[in-house]
Amino acid sequence: FSDLGLAGWAVQTCNELGMKKPTPVQYHCIPRILSGQDVLGLAQTGSGKTAAFALPILHRLAEDPYGVSCLVVTPTRELAFQLAEQFRALGSCLNLRCAVVVGGMDMITQTKTLMQRPHVVIATPGRIKVLIEQNPDIPPVFSRTKFLVLDEADRVLDVGFEEELRAIFECLPKNRQTLLFSATMTSNLQTLLELSANKAYFYEAYEGFKTVESLKQQYIFIPKNVKDVYLQYILSKIKDIGVRSAIIFVSTCRSCQLLGLLLEELEIDAAALHSYKSQSLRLSALHKFKSGQVPILVATDVASRGLDIPTVDLVVNYDIPRYPQDYVHRVGRTARAGRGGLAVSFVTQNDVDLIHEIEAVLGKQLEKFDCKENEVLDDISKVYKAKRVASMKMMDDGFEEKAASRKAQK
Repeated sequence: FSDLGLAGWAVQTCNELGMKKPTPVQYHCIPRILSGQDVLGLAQTGSGKTAAFALPILHRLAEDPYGVSCLVVTPTRELAFQLAEQFRALGSCLNLRCAVVVGGMDMITQTKTLMQRPHVVIATPGRIKVLIEQNPDIPPVFSRTKFLVLDEADRVLDVGFEEELRAIFECLPKNRQTLLFSATMTSNLQTLLELSANKAYFYEAYEGFKTVESLKQQYIFIPKNVKDVYLQYILSKIKDIGVRSAIIFVSTCRSCQLLGLLLEELEIDAAALHSYKSQSLRLSALHKFKSGQVPILVATDVASRGLDIPTVDLVVNYDIPRYPQDYVHRVGRTARAGRGGLAVSFVTQNDVDLIHEIEAVLGKQLEKFDCKENEVLDDISKVYKAKRVASMKMMDDGFEEKAASRKAQK
């Protein structure tokens, strides 16, 4: 790290955090950011992208610690909190003040926090737009901001966030540095790259949608009505196959809630994470999982991006995602930083085309997951009974009403 032009304190912090030598994305991007260039960095999930932008930003901040030095925009709340943790760890000797501004939290408190001009603000697009537009005192807070970072840039530049980004760009100085980092290339990023080709540095360690070599990718072809039975079987075996923790991905908030209740009925310790939950419940679920209190997290795609939890050895695609890049992001939650990992996908007859599409994009075929069907189906009546109880609980909790009011609110 000392060869990249970073200050001594930053190099020492990296050593203390066990970061012995820079990853390729860090090696190529850090000197460019320090030299004042805009950067678009594309690299696989788990390749150290956060430190690639956080370290040079903190290096600059230490030289001039006045005002909001950096605004990071990221698509999900969970990611915003994780980025804040990483900034705090890397800037631990700077007395760094870092604020997280996301939906689901009190806006008055957030406004007060911003008025105190923290060094780094990490925000989701919707909430920061509302604060900028509703309070004339907020835009001046960003008048000296030196860096704008779009993390998971492909998602942030998605059509849905156009208005939000316009509001953000309008209150930032023109001479700021803009840094975009992503694990997948999209047409939006391509257009942006062409527009700013003169001064932006483009780093690409990206050869199509890639998954790491240390990841085993398997599938089980099953009828739709026994998915839960197979899931229960795999989860009952995780200790035997040396899995410390697992993430199960589903496609909707409804199935996430139901599966969480089903596992509870089956006395399997699990936490559920989806966007119909309040922010405090979402953070609590993630904290329980990260700290090892529960070994299983059932989640929608809010957990598919950027979350870095070293103990995740297994990812289960309970539902197959609609787009291949979502598959790449999901399975990227395991086998990170050179470790091994296993991804198992449940394929029903409706998913065959989706799986072929994923295989075509990956350039390889998934292997068959080995299990004895008669052993799996031993527990079928126990699982069916638990599912009935879970469905009744969900009705009693008024999930459908909450979901409807959440939709109306959106």
